[in-house]
Amino acid sequence: MKVLTFPWPRPLLSANDRMHWAEKARLTKLIRTMTTMLARSADIPATGHVTVRLVWVVRDNRRRDTDNTYPTFKAMCDGLVDAGIVPDDTPEFMTKLAPVIRLEDARKARVELEVT
Repeated sequence: MKVLTFPWPRPLLSANDRMHWAEKARLTKLIRTMTTMLARSADIPATGHVTVRLVWVVRDNRRRDTDNTYPTFKAMCDGLVDAGIVPDDTPEFMTKLAPVIRLEDARKARVELEVT
């Protein structure tokens, strides 16, 4: 398993966001590009199938909803396709496990993408 770590304390896109379409498009492109770059630098080989999960590492026990992370997760999966890891993010090539929120005694909150 490879873990791609993103420098964001929370997912950049949320299902609850109400933002201008241009801002959403900009953030989606940023997430895809960052995922592509991180996947290439992690030397994840091209393969026929991967299993992925978004992990949001938090430092406090506030209530959060894992469903809200799906727009960020979707853009990350598209970034793996852009990196050439798999041909598409359909179930034939990618199993998407439900995102999780993990409480951790860490210096910084972060978002991770586990790729198996």
